[in-house]
Amino acid sequence: MEKTWRWFGPNDKITLDMLRQIGVEGIVTSLHHIKAGDVWEEEEIMKMKRFIEDHRLRWSVVESLPVSESIKYGGPDRDQLIDNYITSLRNLGRCGVRTICYNFMPVLDWARTDLEHPNPDGTSSLYFDHAEFAYFDCRILKRKGAADSYTPETLRQVEEMASRMTGADEKRLVENIIVKTQGFVGGNISEEDLDPVGLFRQLLSRFDGITRDQLRLNMKYFLEAIMPVCNEYDIQMCVHPDDPPLQILGLPRIVSSGEDIQWFLDAVPDSHNGLTFCAGSLSAGLHNDVPQLARRFAGRTKFVHLRSTQVFPGGNFKEASHLGGRAHVIELVRIFEKENPALPMRVDHAPLMLGDEKMGYNAGYSFHGRMLALGQVEGVMATVADEMRMQYTQL
Repeated sequence: MEKTWRWFGPNDKITLDMLRQIGVEGIVTSLHHIKAGDVWEEEEIMKMKRFIEDHRLRWSVVESLPVSESIKYGGPDRDQLIDNYITSLRNLGRCGVRTICYNFMPVLDWARTDLEHPNPDGTSSLYFDHAEFAYFDCRILKRKGAADSYTPETLRQVEEMASRMTGADEKRLVENIIVKTQGFVGGNISEEDLDPVGLFRQLLSRFDGITRDQLRLNMKYFLEAIMPVCNEYDIQMCVHPDDPPLQILGLPRIVSSGEDIQWFLDAVPDSHNGLTFCAGSLSAGLHNDVPQLARRFAGRTKFVHLRSTQVFPGGNFKEASHLGGRAHVIELVRIFEKENPALPMRVDHAPLMLGDEKMGYNAGYSFHGRMLALGQVEGVMATVADEMRMQYTQL
């Protein structure tokens, strides 16, 4: 697999020179300065492409070309927004950037309740606590009918939590769930918003009445519209699974399981309609056998995110070592190297360590933590390559 790295543009504190020194081959990035829904012009694309190539690297994957919320809920302007998206795809194709990671998650791109959960070794990891998330939903967001989404035991924990939560604790939850994990990926909430909770309520309201079936149809509508330009320029579209792969905040989620993946692949059976295989997102759901899903969908996978999670009783989870947890990264490398070699791969959501916590990196995207993860995965890749050579010579 190609060793890639998610990089947040020229203002990223992690430079391309640093990445080249640690063995990165390809860059995964976006035009973060362009508002979601606006056209990516060729001039802007080539400016970024040349900047990356001047550092002797290549722009391997766009992550992401954001799908506007109106496309997801089927707003009155969705056809114009889809036309803009097609124009951006055409311009990317002309510039030779042809793997596009996107997501179809309503409102919330990904969710964690703790961005610096302490580990016994002194590092910290991202963590999702169901009771804390329920507290945010029921007590801070005050979503209508929120209590119906949780078990009696979780609601009991919410009541217990209410007796000790301070204003600072609630602010931390808001920042972790809807600000710090969202703004840097071109999300709907940014750190400049004065009332993020109020804005978040407005965003949620646009999905009132949107069922799982309707969201699926809206995704199909979007994919059918863009496939002609994907075929024209050989653009590989790869949707990112829901993170976490659970129904949250009353929103429909449609890329959470093998059945979901099979549905959208069958709904638009074009080879350019594919999957970003995010092992971490999928492993956070106990219903998912991650290696089995990798074997099943290797042929339609266009991009791989290698990370893993540790899931606790009750469903809470944290980001695990890239050599541990439920994802079985070692086996995933074997599967993809045998079934679909040369895919772009990036490590993902690594721990904060060795001073990373002081650097202000985007949540989940530390330097030292990801460098360790890349070294671990590179060692796995070398071992698998050696296994394959030995098997070949014994034939």
